[in-house]
Amino acid sequence: MEHVKPDGLEQSPSMGVGDEIHELAARLFPICRSITGDGVRQTLDVLSDQVALERHEVPSGTRVFDWTVPQEWNIRSASITGPDGQTVVDFADCNLHVVNYSVPFKGILPLDELRPHIHTLPGQPDAVPYRTSYYAPTWGFCMSCDRASELPDGLYRVEIDSDLKDGSLSYGEYLHRGQTEREFLLSAHICHPSLANDNCSGLALLAILARHLAARETRYSYRFLFAPGTIGAITWLARNEDRTHLIDHGLVLSCVGDAGSPSYKRSRRGDAFIDRAMAHVLGHEAGARLLDFSPYGYDERQYCSPGFNLPVGMFQRSVYGTFPEYHTSADNLDFISPKHLADSFRILTDVINIVERDWTPLNLFPKCEPQLGRRGLYDALGGQQAQEATSMSLLWVLNLADGKHSLLSIAQRSGLPFREVAAAAAILSDHGLLGEASDPLILSSAR
Repeated sequence: MEHVKPDGLEQSPSMGVGDEIHELAARLFPICRSITGDGVRQTLDVLSDQVALERHEVPSGTRVFDWTVPQEWNIRSASITGPDGQTVVDFADCNLHVVNYSVPFKGILPLDELRPHIHTLPGQPDAVPYRTSYYAPTWGFCMSCDRASELPDGLYRVEIDSDLKDGSLSYGEYLHRGQTEREFLLSAHICHPSLANDNCSGLALLAILARHLAARETRYSYRFLFAPGTIGAITWLARNEDRTHLIDHGLVLSCVGDAGSPSYKRSRRGDAFIDRAMAHVLGHEAGARLLDFSPYGYDERQYCSPGFNLPVGMFQRSVYGTFPEYHTSADNLDFISPKHLADSFRILTDVINIVERDWTPLNLFPKCEPQLGRRGLYDALGGQQAQEATSMSLLWVLNLADGKHSLLSIAQRSGLPFREVAAAAAILSDHGLLGEASDPLILSSAR
């Protein structure tokens, strides 16, 4: 069997890919998103400029396992006006200023009645927090602690022009069809408003990655899912339960644009192929962290729930909740950079290359080392085709090509980068020294 790399995937991304992702994240940043509503649809419109998304609208009240699709929330304006007639806080300035999913409210309140509805971060006095009230109807505002502490006594005019009524939950997906129906699921939550790292970065990176894959031939099919956190993933699983058996690999993405070291949270299985592939790639990244699965986090906990137990892990840079900018106005476009977005993109393409190029070789001359010099193998290492292979990678592949070790297993055992092992295997295969362990003709001749 001839083993070739997927079209274009092995090539290093252009230096401009980080700028592309950052530019797209900047377009997404101002939109007020939530778990439902027009903000989600506007976001899907922007993402659709990169790749043709299939859009879905699931009516409010739809049962999805133990959950119910909620009423749709939309907001037009919100403000607090002080006793002197000056605007204290305005939703138009920053959409974090209003508690996400606030019910409509209009009234005049004294400061002591208003304060319970104002959320601040005393530990970060100049930051505006991000707060939600998806399933406990209330209203509220968020502002910096410094600004809130300056509010004088008196009467305040409060207005929140929003509505909460039957509508639908929106999500989008793109399926890049490969040579098989087996799928690699890539998922990012679309519900957070003006938070650049969490998760404009994940949305933008996946949209650009989908565009890069769209015109390329791949072995696996790749499903890109852009859905609201928790309820969106649950809804997608409920509507696609009969297809989840096709998912062989999966990643949830969030917080992929900051300067933190790359992090990977393993799937519930702990030893799935995606866990091993991510561990191998990050094993060559300075400061990278591997985390065991826990049932708290993002949508990996839905994909990994016991009734599904899908091989889905989570890729981030700084881990959610561990950096001071998390869920605050400090998570802005200056907090993410093209450099780190490009680095995250490269890590994902490295993982995809492993998924696409892994196979299990069988040494056709297993008794002692074959004579490599007679076959011109050492000369081949200097050729354009094998610029990534080394003599040591040839020896490792030959030694472990016993029909029990895939290329990823060989890379893990040898400590060599997967791309080097794959290049060596391709050379050895071209020179008639390797066959594929799953090929019945090769197996029978090797016995």
